[in-house]
Amino acid sequence: MAPPLLTLDGIVLTFGGTPLLDGAELSASAGDRIALVGRNGSGKSTLLKIAAGQIEPQDGKIFRKPSATIRYLPQAPDMEGFATVRAYVESGLGPADNPHRPTYLLDHLGLTGDEKPDELSGGEARRAALARVMAPQPDILLLDEPTNHLDLATIEWLEDELNRSSSALVVISHDRRFLERVSRATVWLDRGRTRRLEKGFAHFEEWRDTILEEEEREQHKLGRQIVREEHWLRYGVTARRKRNMRRLGELQTMRGKFRGHRGAEGLATIVASDANESGKLVIEARNIAKSYGDVAIVKDFSTRIQRGDRVGLVGANGAGKTTLLKMLTGELAPDSGSVRLGTNLEIAALDQKREAVDPQETLAQYLTDGRGETVIVNGEERHVVSYMKDFLFKADQARTPVRELSGGERARLILARVLSRPANLLVLDEPTNDLDMETLELLQELVAGFAGTVILVSHDRDFLDRTVTSIIAPDGGGRWIEYAGGYSDMLAQRGGTKLEDRKAVAKPQQEAGPGRAAGQAPKAASRKLSFKQKFALETLPQKMAAVSAAISKLENDIADPDFYARNPASFQKTIAALDKERKALALMEEEWLELEMLREELEQS
Repeated sequence: MAPPLLTLDGIVLTFGGTPLLDGAELSASAGDRIALVGRNGSGKSTLLKIAAGQIEPQDGKIFRKPSATIRYLPQAPDMEGFATVRAYVESGLGPADNPHRPTYLLDHLGLTGDEKPDELSGGEARRAALARVMAPQPDILLLDEPTNHLDLATIEWLEDELNRSSSALVVISHDRRFLERVSRATVWLDRGRTRRLEKGFAHFEEWRDTILEEEEREQHKLGRQIVREEHWLRYGVTARRKRNMRRLGELQTMRGKFRGHRGAEGLATIVASDANESGKLVIEARNIAKSYGDVAIVKDFSTRIQRGDRVGLVGANGAGKTTLLKMLTGELAPDSGSVRLGTNLEIAALDQKREAVDPQETLAQYLTDGRGETVIVNGEERHVVSYMKDFLFKADQARTPVRELSGGERARLILARVLSRPANLLVLDEPTNDLDMETLELLQELVAGFAGTVILVSHDRDFLDRTVTSIIAPDGGGRWIEYAGGYSDMLAQRGGTKLEDRKAVAKPQQEAGPGRAAGQAPKAASRKLSFKQKFALETLPQKMAAVSAAISKLENDIADPDFYARNPASFQKTIAALDKERKALALMEEEWLELEMLREELEQS
């Protein structure tokens, strides 16, 4: 086993009351791929900050290999003092790092590098921070929710990039499929302590359930043992003559252990408020279209959504998912075509822009709209504290301002408010963001078993596979296609083809920044080649020449009439290598031709 690059041992941290971390451990060696999992508020982000050196624990030992480089992705990056995103990203590079890597990363993360940090949306800022920590290819990458605000194509690119990386990885994420694909070990932070499984996240849930069942059995066994000892103290013959002090001491120890046991955290109780049944037809869209300037967002799209359907919208950021969703629900009128909504519709909507929550409001005020101490759920009046407990909030948090909640707690709070509204149509835009695994599982059960109709936008492939009955996905040029089944079913129907890369999709629906109103048509693209395109034009001819030379050599080898008889295995390998080189050359030639045509077009315009 490789020596550790980073070790945390016996970490203790308390913010008053019950310790947040109580003897937690974490170790990362070269090649490790660790998923750090646990409930919202369990201290995962805090443990990662301790590993990064941003927080000092009250007790415990920390070892960081002196020569090891560590990069940490926070949930809220600080970009103050940088004129552009490129300057921010390049500031993380060392003297020996590849100076072209920031451009490569920014391009795949949907940024040019010329953006001003103070004009970025929250999602764009996180993507810039991700580029910054990955650019130097450090020894250890500590990533806190790296997939937030990324579209499916970019998440899949990130998986491949991390799997190719030589960096040790410790990652926190709510995206179960992402964790399954990048992790080879799992650390579970539970009630202040950590347990480690030397298998990836795919094996976590079964392992966790086994531990909790064994713990419950042991606690029950301890309770029965205490009852037996108490009976002996009261009625045993020896006890009536003289107390056995040793057994009395053991009983006191058992009582203390039993009372001090921190049971497993409770589960959220997520139930949607039922409304009267809608008509059988919920939404009918006929040949709807929407454009911004010359860019077609939706073109000639038709669908019929009926009661009980659960429809997922997927696609790259900027493909127009939110635009299509708003047209289907009647919030936005199409340029052409028609949308007909069914009868008796009562809609409850979860907006992905959670900044709309007033941070000064208390939890109770937010859930009740400032009207008293009760909420109406399924026609019944409930005290707000009782309803909060269904979503794992404590009674003393009723007067807590929203600004003091973690990202996961805020997500649960917004979900609690949406689901308290009577509805027969749930419209959920990125509902899984920041939810812990257990709450995600319960939301999944709610959506899958909801008696009404659900339309949701999500980048969580596992969640989509477990909940929806059909997928609507972009096919380029404003065309959208509906597929039966979940995300994996959609890929199978597309012949395994993944969603188109973001670079091939127009981006008029980016989040509005300070200089642009929401929904406003984008500015014309900059009429010049990007740094990456210029670099490719300069270097591709040399690369093509090298590949052509390699092809000529392989062809000469194969031309030898005795080659196959002399070494059949080597002959087959040479054939395979030649095919690979020819395909690579064809791709390079196609890329060079497109760039050359683009350069000529820009020079003439």
